[in-house]
Amino acid sequence: MRIISGKYRGKRINPPPGFSARPTTDFAREAIFNILVNRIDFENTDVLDLFSGTGSISYEFASRGVKSVHLVEKDFKHFSFIRKMVADLKFDTIKPFHSDVRVFLKSCKLYFDIIFADPPYDLEWLKTIPDLVIKSGLLKENGFFILEHPRDMSFSSNKYFFEHRNYGSVNFSFFKPKTEV
Repeated sequence: MRIISGKYRGKRINPPPGFSARPTTDFAREAIFNILVNRIDFENTDVLDLFSGTGSISYEFASRGVKSVHLVEKDFKHFSFIRKMVADLKFDTIKPFHSDVRVFLKSCKLYFDIIFADPPYDLEWLKTIPDLVIKSGLLKENGFFILEHPRDMSFSSNKYFFEHRNYGSVNFSFFKPKTEV
């Protein structure tokens, strides 16, 4: 696994043996960032990365120069690896949090342009994540939420859904709050 673009392009991310996270593939990460490069100004973007796993999505955002990345990881082994990577690569824009996502969403007082989540595909409450994120009120005006999920799940009937992208076995669904007219 490697950082695809930006200041840290080519840096390898090598989790220790026995690491249980399923990182987003380089191919899928490159594809999603090719979409984002045409939609956002990275330098003025605040990001929240939920279920961070290896931290690869956060590293990619930070490498591309976002204003800030807050990442949330519950598993202590994963969180420790992320903290080490952040220190080793001197990512001063990444702030890791060791927390359950649901607890973090309820207690966070910050606002984000992009919220990204890559939960375990077998997470019992995966289907509820879009509603939890949108209803948390943590998205800035014009902000959006990206959920990575298995191919056998569809979110197109969710009232906040607006787009779906498929890259092999990796699927991304996009959501944003509906504005009252």
